[in-house]
Amino acid sequence: MDRQLGSWDSPSLGKEMPYAVYGSYGFALLMIPTAAADFLEYERFQLLDHLAPFINAGRVKVYSVNSINTESWMNNEMEPRHKIIRHQQFNDYIHHEVVPFIRHSSSWETPIITCGASFGALHSANLFFKRPDLINGCIAMSGVYDLTEYTKGYYDEDVYYNSPIHYLPNLTDHAILEQIRSSAHIHILTGSGDHEDPEANRRFGGVLYGKGINYELDIWGHEWKHDWPTWRAMLPHYLGTRF
Repeated sequence: MDRQLGSWDSPSLGKEMPYAVYGSYGFALLMIPTAAADFLEYERFQLLDHLAPFINAGRVKVYSVNSINTESWMNNEMEPRHKIIRHQQFNDYIHHEVVPFIRHSSSWETPIITCGASFGALHSANLFFKRPDLINGCIAMSGVYDLTEYTKGYYDEDVYYNSPIHYLPNLTDHAILEQIRSSAHIHILTGSGDHEDPEANRRFGGVLYGKGINYELDIWGHEWKHDWPTWRAMLPHYLGTRF
């Protein structure tokens, strides 16, 4: 499996941001880490080993980036207003820096699918729903799509616009809605075991249904917990059966 590491100084975030790329061909799978983790998390927990057959066959090229959650919602020393500003700077980093990097290292026609587990699921969904002109779909595993789950009671207009379960019901821009509706790859996945929240996923599915958005909601059984064995099973299954 081809593996490349690199970094650049991000204008959006004002810091050096590392990345890892796995493979040479296929659609682009942009991986957003969980919680406070880094760009090598999915490799460290052997998820990349389970994706290797698809990567080696040229079906998918994986791009993994750092999170900045420890500089936003997971930083208890930071003012909430500054947390949402940093969150939006991360969005800008993905939309204005990472997406062009993917385009230049693959092609302008290569589909980009965001993917993440836990907090990474919320990010991956939000990044797609905010810019469906740049991103073509998402695979969101074991997430909740209500940003207030992480804000400790803080709420403002910018939290609203980064919380898909809040802003999607009120989205009326026809062009954006049609771009979202055109995606064949909106996959909302969760287990039902310890620390999973299948009801939150059902509620989010209801929001998508109410906006006429085609999506797949797949709720696995109680043996599937909020942990790496679940995600190591889910993602290869979806790459093998949906792409």
